[in-house]
Amino acid sequence: MQFFRRKSAAVASESTSSSKPNASHDPSPAPIVAEQKITFMAVLLGIVASIGGFIGQISGFFAMEDYGRRFGVWDEVKHEWAFSPARNGAIVGLLCAGCLVGSLVAGRIADTMGRRIAISVSSLFTMIGTIIEISSETSWAQYAIGRLVTGFGIGSLSVLVPMYQSESSPAIIRGVLISTYQLFITLGIWVAEMVNFGTHEMEGSASWRIPSGLMFLWALILGGGILFLPESPRYAYRIGNEEEARRTIAKLAGLNTDAPSVNLQINEIREKLDEERAGAETKWWEIFTGPRMLYRTLLGVVLQSGQQLTGVNFFFYYGTTIFKSTGLSDSYVTQIILGSVNVFCTFGGLWVAKNCGRRNALMIGAAWMMMCFLVYSFVGHFVLDSTNPANTPGAGAVLVTFSCLFIVAFATTWGPLVWAVVAELYPARYRAPAMAVATASNWFWNFMMSFFTRFITDSIGYLYGLVFAGCCGALVLIVFFFVMESKDRTLEEIDTMYLLRVNPISSAKWRPDNAAKDTATSSGRDSAQDSDRADHIEKGVVV
Repeated sequence: MQFFRRKSAAVASESTSSSKPNASHDPSPAPIVAEQKITFMAVLLGIVASIGGFIGQISGFFAMEDYGRRFGVWDEVKHEWAFSPARNGAIVGLLCAGCLVGSLVAGRIADTMGRRIAISVSSLFTMIGTIIEISSETSWAQYAIGRLVTGFGIGSLSVLVPMYQSESSPAIIRGVLISTYQLFITLGIWVAEMVNFGTHEMEGSASWRIPSGLMFLWALILGGGILFLPESPRYAYRIGNEEEARRTIAKLAGLNTDAPSVNLQINEIREKLDEERAGAETKWWEIFTGPRMLYRTLLGVVLQSGQQLTGVNFFFYYGTTIFKSTGLSDSYVTQIILGSVNVFCTFGGLWVAKNCGRRNALMIGAAWMMMCFLVYSFVGHFVLDSTNPANTPGAGAVLVTFSCLFIVAFATTWGPLVWAVVAELYPARYRAPAMAVATASNWFWNFMMSFFTRFITDSIGYLYGLVFAGCCGALVLIVFFFVMESKDRTLEEIDTMYLLRVNPISSAKWRPDNAAKDTATSSGRDSAQDSDRADHIEKGVVV
């Protein structure tokens, strides 16, 4: 740590004495945010990149007649086409397995090809997987393999899109733009549910091939559209294109290329890059051994895992099955209700990302979801008549109501904000591999839930919700003690906060000028300690 503090002091000294353009008049971060504008190009960048969230949604296929006839088995007892828990879990879970692999390799692809090209290539994998799916005739294994290939592309996009958005977006709307990725995930779920509702009564394969085939369209739009957008300015600078980086920062913020905030951001990027290049070549394992990186890497893994362990996909993967058991006449309608609540409230999540602190929103959201799952679990287990749900219509209404209340909490907090917080956690040199590991943990738990949920619910039923309630309670404490407040801060400023070990509980009050004081104090303390050691050595004292 002493090495970092001395190095920071040296960098600060060099920055003060440098002759960079307008360096002596660089504004503080608050005026930077005030100077930046919300531009059409920045919004377009966020929207086009977020189309990646549209891809890969599946819910409701298992209840379709043609889908069951082709890929399921006949149940002689219920006289309908059915899927065993293993086959059900494999079809849903192989998508997540592909996502896990894709997210792990995404960092290397991004650093090799650049952010834009990597997004386009990942979209291509999604299109290939979709073709394999819709060309399946009667082999459920072929369809599952298609999901695996599709998942590879989706998993890669889940790392690349927030990374590209975080590195490109002006600080004034960075949280909102990264959160649009979650918005498009919810829109994708909602569109999938609407399409399923419109096609589920069709005779023939159109009932499921149309919803599956739409993924090809979204991937085509994303893969082609991203090529018309600028490269991430931070990636452009790292490969030597400083003028391109300057032009992109200025264009996205609606400023001139020589504006004070543009100069400051270029200087911050330069200083961080100089610090990185002063050391040895970066290795992937340094996301665990680099300065303050073990803390941040584990925090990112916990937050991304936590997004899944809130239990949200318990509703969306198996929603039609869950609500059919409550006695509702058309479970597709219930899913549309949930999806509509999800979409509507995610727009509220964009407002939260822009106007509220990350910490408070995440803590309130987790506590809210915990309460919903407690009610859901106890009512479902002790009140609902699982044999004939029509005998307890009130209990069924409570389950749907608290499912909607849960979605409200998730869509306004843990849905959009986790992507923003994790994308802001890491310095440029470690961002790609660290985000890959964090996002891989999200897909790991996504896979675990999608595969094992049927087995668990068949065993313990609605009490499964108590597991998620406990996870939500733990997430409240994790955010309170470990997550920094990063709203309206530059990525370089956030990095400094973690390196200086700012107290997360009071991090909202931290200001950049405190860094200079902390560095000066630490350097003075280190110098005094060095002087004391020298005096002891001269006197022949061993310390």
